[in-house]
Amino acid sequence: MTNLTLADGIAAILLLALTAYAVLAGADFGGGVWDLFASGPRRKAQRTAIAGAMGPVWEANHVWLIFLLVGLFTAFPTVFAALSVALYLPFTIALLGIILRGAAFAFQAHGEEAVGELAPWGFVFGAASIIAPAFLGAALAAVATGSVRAAGGPDVTTGWISWLAIDMALLAIALAAYLAATYLMVETEDDPPLQADFRRRAFGAAIVSGILAVAGLVLAWRQAPLLWSDLTGRGLWLLIIALANGPIAALAVWRGSPRIARVAVAAQMVFVLWAWAVGQWPALVPPDFTIHGSAATETTLRALTITIAVGMVVLAPSLWLLFHVFKGRNPAAALTHPSP
Repeated sequence: MTNLTLADGIAAILLLALTAYAVLAGADFGGGVWDLFASGPRRKAQRTAIAGAMGPVWEANHVWLIFLLVGLFTAFPTVFAALSVALYLPFTIALLGIILRGAAFAFQAHGEEAVGELAPWGFVFGAASIIAPAFLGAALAAVATGSVRAAGGPDVTTGWISWLAIDMALLAIALAAYLAATYLMVETEDDPPLQADFRRRAFGAAIVSGILAVAGLVLAWRQAPLLWSDLTGRGLWLLIIALANGPIAALAVWRGSPRIARVAVAAQMVFVLWAWAVGQWPALVPPDFTIHGSAATETTLRALTITIAVGMVVLAPSLWLLFHVFKGRNPAAALTHPSP
């Protein structure tokens, strides 16, 4: 077994940042999806609940994306450069989606038509919430299948336009919607009819996510031997846990256990990401970039480690205070007066 180094430790920290971004910001993307598809006699209440749940924290969730990019740029500069060149198009589109949804959410929240009938800003908010995770999922497919090479690819679409990439793009949207719906089930516990709306959406997203996940495994087996080898090799035990956890999460949604469902669905996202990451270790971006081979100098890694430790002393209490204040609000007041 390869001896673990400081580079492995930093790579693990970056994986945790990616996981935090997927679980927290993923739910925000899903909130935009359900805002776009709000329907029925309670569509206004649905959008109010989404705005109230996202309002105080959605910007903070993107801290983890910034942390991930800065850490990758500093600790693994050659990997950052290769990803930036090979995937600049999907990353740029995803970034535009993130910017547009943030601006649209702010304009929508501060305008007179903050919630209710679908306003232009509401449509932008919802559409951008679909675009961003879709292109991030497609980019992840390019990385996982070994399409990002040190020598560059044959064209700008290599790896992220394929049947597997399409499947992973749709899976990213479905998982984000699944996360959001289960979170909103908890947020609306004091309003059973509204909670039932999000429960039906969560169960539908669970079915779609399961179908896309199975389709992704079949496509990986048929078209992406490197990814299939990673998932059935070192990542197999996490993949098995993910496959076992999926029905548990869906059952929790079906039985109306929102808090269990929230934990199980978030865990599902974690198991899927970690099965991929652990499976391809010690490669960072297979097959050309290993963690050890692409790491910066030892001096840089030590400086980054100290910076992360010092930064967490400030960041962790700040995030705790933000979530504590948000969760300390009167839920009824939050639903009546959604936060900007």
